[in-house]
Amino acid sequence: MITYQSVHVDSDSETLTAKLHEFHDAILRDHTHIIRVACALYEEKTDYLKTFIHSTRDGHAITAYQAKLSEVPSLNALAEHQECRVIDNVQLEIKPGTEHSDWLLDQGYVSSFTVPIYHHNRLIGFLFLDSDKSNAFSEQTQRQLLVKCNQIAEVVSCEVATARLLIATASAIRNVAGLRDFETGMHLTRMAEFSKLIAQNMPAKYGLNDEIIEHIYLFAPLHDIGKIGIPDAILLKKGKLTDEERQIMQAHVTKGVTIADQILENFGLLDLKTARIMRNIIACHHEYMDGSGYPKGVKGDEVPVEARIVTVADIFDALTHERPYKKPWSIPDALAELRKMVDLGKLDENCVNALASSMNDARFIVKEYNDS
Repeated sequence: MITYQSVHVDSDSETLTAKLHEFHDAILRDHTHIIRVACALYEEKTDYLKTFIHSTRDGHAITAYQAKLSEVPSLNALAEHQECRVIDNVQLEIKPGTEHSDWLLDQGYVSSFTVPIYHHNRLIGFLFLDSDKSNAFSEQTQRQLLVKCNQIAEVVSCEVATARLLIATASAIRNVAGLRDFETGMHLTRMAEFSKLIAQNMPAKYGLNDEIIEHIYLFAPLHDIGKIGIPDAILLKKGKLTDEERQIMQAHVTKGVTIADQILENFGLLDLKTARIMRNIIACHHEYMDGSGYPKGVKGDEVPVEARIVTVADIFDALTHERPYKKPWSIPDALAELRKMVDLGKLDENCVNALASSMNDARFIVKEYNDS
């Protein structure tokens, strides 16, 4: 029996966020002044450094933030030379003027220690440790902390590498199978970007922190992986599908779940919590809130929030871009259609509102990642 369960980071002891809290607890036993430990993740293909996980004991965390590493000279230099950095007095050494700098100064942190993370000599991200004392990171303290940082880095690197391996494997299957429908590279990129945009603007009650959002972003492009098992005559048909053809097309969901389960089983990852996000997206991205979707006809809270997000992203992208059977709709018309589907009970209103609240970003995605 297939069951669907949304993943909530804060309640799950096996998530990276929870593990980072445990590491922070261990650090605090010897270094009570270190009130924040955070990890930012680096994406090489986009050059973006993004907030990911954190353990913040004083102040408020910065979330849903990203910046190009090449535009942050101090961190870029650390990455290039594989060096750590100590700031003994944050208030004197950090200049205001960027969102991150202004946030850091506002927290009142006094000193900091920054450690780049590598996996097989490739930059994964950075660890940031902040203290409420000046000159808190002596050479001896740095040596002690690096032992802990290496442990944190190993766990983060392993999980990130695992997620990327899943994606690479699924992408390779797509390429070998020769999936040739409208799902261009740009469509898949837009799916990731729209899904992240919606997730970042969802109400706090959903518990979508940066760790969950990153995995939604990573796995959203795999939603239709099961289409590799659909004949081209149906997949590429320009006209209306017959009832029989529609049933065959809809089978791509269960085929996709089978593919995902085989990949996860082969790598021994069926119980990995973040892999559940991938599975939920593939299994439920055609389910509707009123139970009229497929393949299971689940409804309401039975539809995982990550799948609801991807559903809205997929429909919005389909409406705003040309397909074999239609011309692109305008963004206002597409948003109006989403709202109609909310009124009909099919889509999660919070997901549509989250997209509507970020229309400038949505327009940028449509323009930046067009198919031409």
